[in-house]
Amino acid sequence: MGHSSAKDIFRALGRKLDQTSVRTPWTPTLRRILTLLYTEAEAELVVAMPHRPSSLARIARITQRTAAELQPLLEGLCAKGLVMDLWDGDTVQYMLSPMVIGFFEFTFMRAPQGLPIRPLAEAFHAYILGEKAFLEANFGGQEQVSVMRALPHEGTQAPQVTILDHESASAMVREAKRFAIGTCACRHERLHTDGKVCAAGLATCTSLGETADFLIRRGFAREVPRQAVDDLLVRSRELGLVLSTDNVRQAPGFLCHCCACCCHLLRGVRESGYPGAIVSSSLMASVDEARCRRCGRCAQVCPVHAITAPPGEIPRLHEAFCLGCGVCALRCTAQAIHLVSRPKRTLLPEDIFERILLQSLERGTLQHVLFDHPRRLDHAFLRALTGGFLRLPGVKQALMSEALRSRFLGFLRKHSA
Repeated sequence: MGHSSAKDIFRALGRKLDQTSVRTPWTPTLRRILTLLYTEAEAELVVAMPHRPSSLARIARITQRTAAELQPLLEGLCAKGLVMDLWDGDTVQYMLSPMVIGFFEFTFMRAPQGLPIRPLAEAFHAYILGEKAFLEANFGGQEQVSVMRALPHEGTQAPQVTILDHESASAMVREAKRFAIGTCACRHERLHTDGKVCAAGLATCTSLGETADFLIRRGFAREVPRQAVDDLLVRSRELGLVLSTDNVRQAPGFLCHCCACCCHLLRGVRESGYPGAIVSSSLMASVDEARCRRCGRCAQVCPVHAITAPPGEIPRLHEAFCLGCGVCALRCTAQAIHLVSRPKRTLLPEDIFERILLQSLERGTLQHVLFDHPRRLDHAFLRALTGGFLRLPGVKQALMSEALRSRFLGFLRKHSA
């Protein structure tokens, strides 16, 4: 098979990654990230791989390479977190890592020996937060689906409100069978960018279940007992950190303990004005004016500045930006703030399959997930046809609506099996 020039192969790699459920618009900074992370041989393989999780045999057929040639390349990509190997018993499937949650986190969770970590930290920081292209492409419209969602701190809800198990961090931990804790990528990146040492510490990134299996196997995190995660939840409550998790109802893989100073998603909401960067919980803050002492403490501790409190006045909530995390309620000594049910229900995908499909639909990349053979002419035709259809006025909104969404997802689930 022919080989592209080094200049072209990284541009092609950028296009490939931009076709995932997390858009990565091309900029000079993205080129720098890719050239620091991937070798030319790795870039060529990723460009030739399918988007959906695939066996070694399928990747060999699609790339027209032998298994013996592919295995060392795939092993190297998995070791750096650029590709994920997903095991089901004795069988393994390989899937490209998007930027988030993916190779950004994996790069700073372990920082493999030999990687230029400071230049990578500076480049990732500039691309994700300094430039607008990434945030605009993923959260600049009316997107309802993001990779992460906020969780309410238990006990901060009003007496009449019940926190359901899928929004309860303690319930998630109780249901999981395996646990791992690793380095927080956002704090580690900032440490190398401007020397910031966060009071929350580095070892907080918690993974559960099958995600923990992958991270432990690949050395990105260390296995811990359930009690260690329970202790971390208590500590996060004391520090007033935001709890966030995979934006799925079933079997979430991550449980993050996010600080306002370093977390990319929280900063994306607060500094850039993109409320969709992290999906809110089904709750929101509400102020009891009779109890409120007008101290302004709630506005000071809100991680996304969703509360404003001029001196001597009742705090005002900006509903679109409120995460429903409960950090304000934790810090209110007058017990004047509680979480109440949000008037508009948030969209919560059932599992990772649904989240990727809905996220891809919103970001205009669904055709690449459905028809993922890079070289087949019929797949190229179907990608063009489907992409054109989804760009028609009103089509995307209709498929995301409550009236059609479940039927649309059911059809895709049936025909993707």
